[in-house]
This record gives sequence, structure tokens and C-alpha cells, in this order.
Amino acid sequence: MAQATHPAEGRKPEEFRNYAAEQRSTVREFYRLNHTNQTMDFVLRKKAEYLSLDRMQMTVWEALEYLDQLVDDSDPDVDFTQIEHAMQTAEAIRAAGQPPWFQLTGLVHDLGKILCIWGEPQWAVVGDTFPVGCKYSDKCVYPEFFALNPDSDNVTYQTETGIYEEHCGLDNVHLSWGHDEYIYHVVKDKLPDGGLYALRYHSFYPWHKEGAYTHLTNDTDRETMKWVKAFNRFDLYSKGDARPNVKELKPYYQDLIDQYLPGTLNW
Repeated sequence: MAQATHPAEGRKPEEFRNYAAEQRSTVREFYRLNHTNQTMDFVLRKKAEYLSLDRMQMTVWEALEYLDQLVDDSDPDVDFTQIEHAMQTAEAIRAAGQPPWFQLTGLVHDLGKILCIWGEPQWAVVGDTFPVGCKYSDKCVYPEFFALNPDSDNVTYQTETGIYEEHCGLDNVHLSWGHDEYIYHVVKDKLPDGGLYALRYHSFYPWHKEGAYTHLTNDTDRETMKWVKAFNRFDLYSKGDARPNVKELKPYYQDLIDQYLPGTLNW
């Protein structure tokens, strides 16, 4: 992959996702709620509730504007609007000479956060994801809070593989519910597999950053991880001080939307 040039280039990697650099009480409380309440039962209920995609219809650009009212409490790095972060990510991918479909992946990657606007608490929409139905990894952020999750008392769920088979593949694993899974289903079959993997697993940091849960992955996951890791380099390290000019950039990205995700989508 070619290297991107972007506003955050001067910041060191350890300066991002550094939850210990300051007292980040809001982020810590977020993960207390997230790790306490993301049970297997909760995940299955939310999938049944939302993945029928019958709530409303919107174009991609309408969804971007709809989402722009949200502030993500799980992100310790910047206070940009959602559409500005979407543009930052897409522009970093574009600057690196990546394919148009990968640029569009960057633009839409957080659109699943509209779940918050529909009344879901942020702990049920954003933040790092992790598997439910098996033993929690200490590679997850704030792993101490898993002791508060009722599934911690379920013996079946707390073995290494839990309800899954070894190397069953991530497609067969239930991750904590959130915007990744939701946007994946909204655009499923409309983008190449590399883009779909990036959307579905870009918040699964314990796997693609820390190397946890590899006993659940298969050959397809291991091969396609390269797209997730490439995407997250742009998603995370594109965060900087320069705000993109959304109005100026809109025509370029509207062309990509018209090519890959035209018209209204079911949400």
C-alpha cells in the first residue's frame, strides 16, 4: 500500500487511542457501560431489530448530513463532526492513490452511527468491538469491566472458543453490537470484499491491532485482514487539526456514490 500524506502525519502513533494520557472519565464510563451491557442476548436482539433494514430510506449523502449532529463519546482524539471525519478518512485514502471503492469505504465507514439518532445509547453503537459468546480477551480496552457483564457468569460463554468452533471464521462470530455490523449490512454486496471487511471489522481492535481472537479466524479472515489494517491506518491517523472543505469535496464523492451506492438505500 502506498503511504498517505495527511494532516496528522506529524503526530506519533502512540498519541492516538491513548486513553491513559489524561483523565478521560467520559471514555472510561462509556466502556464501563459497553462492557457491562453488551451481552449475547443484547446482540441478538439488536440484530433482529435493525438488520431487516426497514426503518427508512436515504441516499448516502442524506445519511451523512443526517449523522452530522452526533458527537462520539468513545473517541478520545478529536472533536470533529462526523462528516468532517468521514471526509478526512476518504481524503487520506485518496491521497495514497487507493482505488475509488476504497475511498468511498472511508466516506461511509461510520454511517452506522445513525443508530444513536434513533435512540440507541452510544455504548450500543460506537467504540471497540469484541466477540460475545466466548472468553473475553485482556487485549480489549478496559477489560476489567467485563466482570460486570452477566455473561461472565455463563460457563459456556467463558471458554476460549465458547459457543464457536475453532477457526470457524469471523462471519460466524457474533461481535458486540454497533455501527460496524449495521453499515456492513446496509451496503452488503455493493462494495468489493476488501471494503466490506473494512466496514465490518474496523472497530475490532483486539483482533486487527492486538492479535487477539485469532483462534476464531479462518484463511479468508487472515487474507482480508490486510484491508482492515490498511483502512485503519487511514481512519485513525488521518485525524488531525485541518478541517476538510466539505462543500468543495462533495462533487467528487457524489460521483463515487453514484457509481457504487446510487439512489436510496434501505436503513
